[in-house]
Amino acid sequence: MALKTLYTAVGRFERRTNGCRRYCPVIVLGGKEYMVDVQEMVIWSCLNWRIVRMEEIGLLYAKTFPGQEDVVDRPWRECVERLLTRGLLVCGKGETEYDALYDLLSSMYIIPTDGSRLLRILSFLKLVFVNHVPFSAAGRLFRRDQRTENEKQVMALARQALLSTAELIRCMEKDIRSFPTEESILDGLYDDPDTTSDNISCLMRLSAKSQAVTLAVANLYLRQQIIFERI
Repeated sequence: MALKTLYTAVGRFERRTNGCRRYCPVIVLGGKEYMVDVQEMVIWSCLNWRIVRMEEIGLLYAKTFPGQEDVVDRPWRECVERLLTRGLLVCGKGETEYDALYDLLSSMYIIPTDGSRLLRILSFLKLVFVNHVPFSAAGRLFRRDQRTENEKQVMALARQALLSTAELIRCMEKDIRSFPTEESILDGLYDDPDTTSDNISCLMRLSAKSQAVTLAVANLYLRQQIIFERI
């Protein structure tokens, strides 16, 4: 049986000014900046906050470059392979769609994107009173995300420490809801001689909490509530 494979993007987009005072796009991942060309940025952007199969990448890319034979230099699959090699795209594989999803997400570190309440309020007021966006339209943009209990717990833990999906599963398994100190993170997650940062993804795959947490992380990501990081 052929393995299922899923893909997504990691890191965050930022703009930098070069020596000619022109803006250039970079992707920041693991504290490093990666320059990308137009084709690579299109593919990375298409996969940001999406979890897709290879053929879906091609469809998304074709929508962005409908006349691609006139404006691009390389086949899109070649760009995908280069982004995978550089670590800006990641893939997960498994016998089932869920196995592939777990393989994709288990080692990803979670960073919330919802920001502070004050920042959200200020952004809302700017849209309404400076940019003259209708109140109802602005309200839809800033509507509070409706989360399940598992999603709430994932977000609460992710705000306290940089944790991978596998580590979040461990937290749920042990009913850990807070980390008073940095030492408590290691003490709570790696309190036995068999569990290490290298094997926790394999161990947590069989946890009773594995599916619930993995799906919570996936749904938060698809709703643009988190981004993924690698360290």
